[in-house]
Amino acid sequence: MGDERVKESALQILGLFQVLPRLVVFDLDYTLWPFYCECRSKREMPSSYPHAKGILHALKEKGIDVAVASRSPTPDIAKTFLDKLGVQSMFVSQEIFSSYTHKTEHFQRIQWRTKIPFTSMLFFDDEDRNIQTVKKMGVTSILVNNGVNLAALQQGLTEFSQNAGPGPSGKNKQK
Repeated sequence: MGDERVKESALQILGLFQVLPRLVVFDLDYTLWPFYCECRSKREMPSSYPHAKGILHALKEKGIDVAVASRSPTPDIAKTFLDKLGVQSMFVSQEIFSSYTHKTEHFQRIQWRTKIPFTSMLFFDDEDRNIQTVKKMGVTSILVNNGVNLAALQQGLTEFSQNAGPGPSGKNKQK
């Protein structure tokens, strides 16, 4: 499925939801692309997972900001790869640095830069420890096994709308 077809499918999925996140945050390694960038050379031409670019373009078309939260020890390679994939300029925040905080520091910086509350964010990552930690901050967080794809997008939007909408008691359901 080409980027344009994925984008159209992603836009259809986005259209199913009344409540959408204001910001969607992506990990890089094994979430947007199928490798650890520290194991690659800047000279290589990277590839993303098949649905990644189409989803990014759909989110931007829908007016939803996107950001990166990566614990990569090689931010120079990561940024070069984002540029080579033609998506670097799409991100309102790129927090790419090695850390032992399971991304809490990344999200604090993203929140400070964007002024978007954690409860208005959706996050995709391939590491459960990051998902669990960021979820405790109030961010709807989705574990991906083979990169971000349309099914993960739909799952994320479903969980986000359940967390963001008032429940029977009128309170936010996010834990």
